[in-house]
Amino acid sequence: MKRKTTLFIVQAAIIAAMYATLTILQNVLLPGSASMAVQFRVSEVLTILALFTPAAIPGLTIGCIIANISSLAVLGPYDMIFGSIASLLAALTMYALRNVRFFKLPILAALMPALFNGLIIGFEIEFFFIEGGFHFGDFLLQGGLVALGELAVLFVLGLPLAFIIENRGLDKKLSLS
Repeated sequence: MKRKTTLFIVQAAIIAAMYATLTILQNVLLPGSASMAVQFRVSEVLTILALFTPAAIPGLTIGCIIANISSLAVLGPYDMIFGSIASLLAALTMYALRNVRFFKLPILAALMPALFNGLIIGFEIEFFFIEGGFHFGDFLLQGGLVALGELAVLFVLGLPLAFIIENRGLDKKLSLS
C-alpha cells in the first residue's frame, strides 16, 4: 500500500513538472502559442496519460496551475482558476472513459480536453477578456478556437502517443495496480 501511494505521488509530481515546464518553455520560445485564444499547447499531449494512471489527474491539474501562474501578469488569476478546472474535469473524464475504444483507440477520451477547455476557456475569454458584455456567438467562436487547438494536439500527437504506450507495454508500467 505504501509503495502504491509513493508511486502515485511521484507520477503526479513528474507529470505536473513536465506539463508546467513544457507550457512555460513553449511560451518563452513561441510567445502566445500556449496561452492565447488560438493555441496549440504541446503540453496538452500529456493529458493522454490520464488513460493509464489516475496520478495524471492531480498531476495535470497542478501542472496547469503552475504553468498558468507564469502568465498571471497577462491573464490575471482567471486562467489559473478556469484553466485548472478545465484540466481537472478533462482528466477525470478521460480516466473514466479510458476503456471506451473505437478502432482500438481512445477517441472519446481524447475529445474531453477539447470539450472542457472549449467550454470553460471559451467562457473565460468571452466573459473576462472581451469588452462589451457576453455574446453567445462570440463565446462559440472563442470556445471553438480553443477546442480546435486541443483537438489538433490530441489527435496529431496524443492518439499516436497512446498507441505507442500501449504497443510497447508501457501502459502496464504506468498502471498503479
